[in-house]
Amino acid sequence: MASTETKIVFFTAPPDEATLRLDKLLSGHFPDHSRTYFQFLLEQGCVLVDGSVMKKREHVKAGSKVEVRFLPTEEISLEPQNIPLDILYEDPFLIAINKPPGMVVHPAPGHPKGTFVNALLHHCKHLQGTDPLRPGIVHRLDKETSGILLAAKTAVAHAKLVALFSARQIQKYYLAVVVGTPKEGLIDAPIKRHPIHRKEMAVHWTEGRQAQSLCRLLGKKDQLSLVEVQLLTGRTHQIRVHLKHVGCPILGDTVYGCARANKIYHPGRQLLHAARLEFLHPITGAPLKLSATTPQDLIPYVQLLQNGG
Repeated sequence: MASTETKIVFFTAPPDEATLRLDKLLSGHFPDHSRTYFQFLLEQGCVLVDGSVMKKREHVKAGSKVEVRFLPTEEISLEPQNIPLDILYEDPFLIAINKPPGMVVHPAPGHPKGTFVNALLHHCKHLQGTDPLRPGIVHRLDKETSGILLAAKTAVAHAKLVALFSARQIQKYYLAVVVGTPKEGLIDAPIKRHPIHRKEMAVHWTEGRQAQSLCRLLGKKDQLSLVEVQLLTGRTHQIRVHLKHVGCPILGDTVYGCARANKIYHPGRQLLHAARLEFLHPITGAPLKLSATTPQDLIPYVQLLQNGG
């Protein structure tokens, strides 16, 4: 059922539901809504447990106070769609694509179709994974971020890829055009969800989770720079938040960016590109080095900034 109004509901978690993961507890408590809908609310920071944001897989203690802010959305269902994919690598266990800017990774209220998952279901026919609502998905890119997106085709590959990401054994390198010139080296600033703007993340020194990014300057001209950022951790919006934190936001970022620079250059989207992934194949153990072609809208900036004008 679709949600048609914004409302806030409070309830106390009963003892017999304390063993359930949070998204399942919510869908059981409010049967008019799906687990997909509650996963969406959790991602948006609209579910608080004893005043704090929790992940969908976490369990609620008996007696905890749960606050749910219902948002008006469209419910979704997974269906295969014949959407062209720019395939960088594929074997029986995994697939890597070059995601174009504007493509959403998985269906969610507000984006019920036309996503990478819809395309993947059509291309692969049968996908396995631990989450039936996001088959094959092991990591995500923001809608406007382009570049390498990796997915699993079997349950075993999915579990092992998730383990590689969790153990930080997949090296991730991004290209970004930023306003200003950041200092090269480690950005070490913990991140948590913004206390007021629940869709955003922010640096928080006492309550944030560890977040580390390595920044390398590739070129600059005037007030813009081209940087390569290696993610050492994988927090939500990490690169965007870290670059804003050091005073060099990504050009085109409408959430964490510089409105003045965005108006001057009007790039059309946040100029962030997942350029390379390096890891050991989860099944064969063979080293894989994948790279994604730089998208057309980013090429002029790369050429200008690498050449220094």
